[in-house]
Amino acid sequence: MSLSLYDVSVPAFLRGFANLTEILKKAEAFADENGIAHKELLEARLIEDMLPLTGQIQRASDAAKFVPVRLGAVENVSMADEEVTFADLHARIDKTVAFLKDVVPAGMADRDDIDVVVKTRSGETAFTGKSYVLGFALPNFYFHVTTAYAILRHKGVPIGKMDYLGRP
Repeated sequence: MSLSLYDVSVPAFLRGFANLTEILKKAEAFADENGIAHKELLEARLIEDMLPLTGQIQRASDAAKFVPVRLGAVENVSMADEEVTFADLHARIDKTVAFLKDVVPAGMADRDDIDVVVKTRSGETAFTGKSYVLGFALPNFYFHVTTAYAILRHKGVPIGKMDYLGRP
């Protein structure tokens, strides 16, 4: 039995968001226990030209939800990128997870060779369905989740590799 694009993406996104949720809970508790303003963590960046923690969560959300939108012709759920609190980030993750859980695997079946065009500020990039998921969407999702983890770790939040990986 071969793996479908659904199999290699949606479950990975769901697991990543579950782990990210726990990491954010630890970050909020760490801030509260140490008298650190939540804003200090939420607006933290690794370097000035990178998005802050809130932006990393927003982009991880977008990376995940665009897979079924682009491959399964699922209607996009608009999210305004207005998150400024931990509660807002949890709500964003919850909304993304609910969206992903509603995706019907059959809607993404046999979509390996479809044309997918991603438009960004720097132009357009063409993919097949398979190359989009494996070469763009998954790496993009993990980039933003890893960067969120790194921001919080850099700020002293006591998280480690198993927090990032989660428990099976």
